[in-house]
Amino acid sequence: MPIGNHKNKLTFYKPDFEAGTALPFIPDGVKAGFPSPALDFMEYTIDLNKHLARNPVATFYIRVDGDSMNGAGIFHGDMLVVDRSLEPVDGKIAICLVDGEFTVKRLKLEKDCLYLMPENPDFPPIKVTEDNQLSVWGMVTYVVREV
Repeated sequence: MPIGNHKNKLTFYKPDFEAGTALPFIPDGVKAGFPSPALDFMEYTIDLNKHLARNPVATFYIRVDGDSMNGAGIFHGDMLVVDRSLEPVDGKIAICLVDGEFTVKRLKLEKDCLYLMPENPDFPPIKVTEDNQLSVWGMVTYVVREV
């Protein structure tokens, strides 16, 4: 369910834990090399909302609009799982609100300075100064993509 829509076309979604959306799950994985014998696949189920949201109250989903993070495997149209309860960490990917606009970037902490780093050479880093208003909304924990 959408919980917000901002001027740069981002829509936030909260996980729905009441829907009962458990799907069949194969816990043994699938071989990426030679095929393995078939198992009785349907005896397990998984609810992806419960699996992907470590802290349900602080978790939301957001769809990516743009290609500044392609080098990190985050592409236009991907859905990100974001946890607001996690502390920002150098080198990790975060959803940030900078001067009233949302962006997804890798955090780079340097002595007395913070950069929001794209993962595409076509985009410049964003140097955050005392003149900017910055809020780290949450840390990206998973990327969901249609293949």
